[in-house]
Amino acid sequence: MGRTWRDGVGWLETPNGGRVPVEIAATYKARRRGLLGRDGIDGALLITPTNSIHTFGMRFTLDIAYLDRSFTVLDVVTMRPGRLGMPRLRGQHVLEAEGGTMAGWGLEPGVTVTVDRRRGA
Repeated sequence: MGRTWRDGVGWLETPNGGRVPVEIAATYKARRRGLLGRDGIDGALLITPTNSIHTFGMRFTLDIAYLDRSFTVLDVVTMRPGRLGMPRLRGQHVLEAEGGTMAGWGLEPGVTVTVDRRRGA
């Protein structure tokens, strides 16, 4: 896609037609912070660029979707706190959300999602 990402907010458009608020973590500082210290998230966090994550220091279980450069879902896993995720070689982005939410959004391997940045964000 050639898009340069910046920290901010936007919408995740899901395969089932839903729109989910998404936070975008693109700088080193924002990617490093991720969801650490939070008790939950309303929507999702997009971490870019990355192809792996960990849940050390997390306070809640996460659903993780690994995305390729065209935002096609490569894999979806649920990770409890204190785990290290395996890198996905074709992975370019990772979506994080509270455990159990991604199935309701229709996220599964092979589907494509869209992230639309909010204007002025």
